[in-house]
Amino acid sequence: MKSSKNKRKTGRNKKGIRRNMEDTAGSNPQSLGFTEKLKSWLSWSWTYVCFIWFGMVLIMLYVLWSPLKLQETLTSASVFLNTLTPKFYVALTGTSSLISGLILIFEWWYFRKYGTSFIEQVSVSHLRPLLGGVESSSTTGFFTSVNGEAEPRPSVSECKVWRNPLNLFRGAEYNRYTWVTGKEPLTYYDMNLSAQDHQTFFTGDTQQLRPEDAVMQKAWRERNPQARIRAAYQAIEINHDCAAAYVLLAEEEATTITEAERLFKKALTIAGKDMNLLVYIKRRLAMCARKLGRIKEAVKMMRDLMKEFPLLGMLNIHENLLEALLELQAYADVQAVLAKYDDISLPKSATICYTSALLKARAVSDKFSPEAASRRGLSTAEMNAVEAIHRAVEFNPHVPKYLLEMKSLILPPEHILKRGDSEAVAYAFFHLQHWKRAEGALNLLHCTWEGTFRIIPYPLEKGHLFYPYPGCTETADRELLPSFHEVSVYPKKELPFFILFTAGLCSFTAMLAMLTHQFPELMGVFAKAFFSTLFAPLGFFADKMESFMPSSFWHQLTRI
Repeated sequence: MKSSKNKRKTGRNKKGIRRNMEDTAGSNPQSLGFTEKLKSWLSWSWTYVCFIWFGMVLIMLYVLWSPLKLQETLTSASVFLNTLTPKFYVALTGTSSLISGLILIFEWWYFRKYGTSFIEQVSVSHLRPLLGGVESSSTTGFFTSVNGEAEPRPSVSECKVWRNPLNLFRGAEYNRYTWVTGKEPLTYYDMNLSAQDHQTFFTGDTQQLRPEDAVMQKAWRERNPQARIRAAYQAIEINHDCAAAYVLLAEEEATTITEAERLFKKALTIAGKDMNLLVYIKRRLAMCARKLGRIKEAVKMMRDLMKEFPLLGMLNIHENLLEALLELQAYADVQAVLAKYDDISLPKSATICYTSALLKARAVSDKFSPEAASRRGLSTAEMNAVEAIHRAVEFNPHVPKYLLEMKSLILPPEHILKRGDSEAVAYAFFHLQHWKRAEGALNLLHCTWEGTFRIIPYPLEKGHLFYPYPGCTETADRELLPSFHEVSVYPKKELPFFILFTAGLCSFTAMLAMLTHQFPELMGVFAKAFFSTLFAPLGFFADKMESFMPSSFWHQLTRI
């Protein structure tokens, strides 16, 4: 598996390198070389310029010490500070603590909302280019692969969302949840994606739109559910054989699965030869049979659908079939389906990886004991099960917390992001019961799943069996999952430096304010000792400069 994966990576590397060479060859090499040299020179010289500037400031202060009467100014300032009461210092440190606390609260809110520090973002976006902090273009867009070579980073397309193959019915399931809890289980972004899917799937040919098709195109775009239902009835009035209208009514108006099945059967009789409608309706009918307890009928319908339309693997009908077979406990049939679809050339999913892990765990989990395994070591079958669990966790690390009921489940969205929290919710919602049915499987998962993170300590940079974990899952999952759900984030983000800095500054100044209020005299002595120690190196430097340079030289500089 690794050799084939490395070959694909090598091929992609060659394409990426070739593309970079073509882009470089197409630009002006002389102007590009001069610009790069200028940037590198500015970046190199900036450090030395800072040191030179700091030295010149010190020299100017020393030269202008007498003409500007800085000594008298410092003396008067010290007299003024000595006349201040301790209440002033309490107010000063208290105000500093308040300001730093407000900055801390804002930074924490910004980090929780956007996943980054506001000060850090502004610094990187605006100050870093001014300081010459430009990343090397030769390594942009590459990460380190398993074999240590550079390869392109995952593009935005790897973070695209997919239609949830087991999505629920809006009228019979999602709306019932809203009626009971008062919460909306679907986000507007998720429903908008579904509307786009339905428009493309059912009315794709815009050149030959019939009047009822135009009405249905508008119906899918409607945001209000009642407006969509009214538009569906309008389309039926125009043409009683409008199958897409019955599909919409089955999805959104039917309040029970039985009623939805009746409307889907009505749509199937008038669908004609429209392949998109036939596939969609037959799949939903199979899901209705599964929900109504007719599991064997549902399995037969799914198998027939996969035989009739073998090229529609992108619809992931096999995931519906796997779930139904697991409900029948037909594990041999499940293994046969996995043998066909758990292939290196086919895209993976949490259903594929975790079902494979479940079958291997089921073979050993009933007799598995962590204490016994630590004494005698793992057997071959146990090792295979643990490796399968590690593989599944690497693909989607969010699933175990839902299977182990460490996080509460919600209704799955209509679209999922592979390897994201939305996929984990969708998988656990339907498959938790199958893991519970296999005796000891959840115990084996509990004992072994965290070991995956020792294999891939830097998941965003290097993967083990899969490509590195994409860094865009959190943003997409927040769009797909409702606001009342706490999105699972992997890997856990460390607190930015500026949050820690402002927290320390706020605590330190608050402590100073409290100590100054309680012990004003002692804190005054401490402050004088601190500032005298702080400015001692400057006095030492001035004395050395005065002893090193002749007095006539300083006199001439003063006159200038």
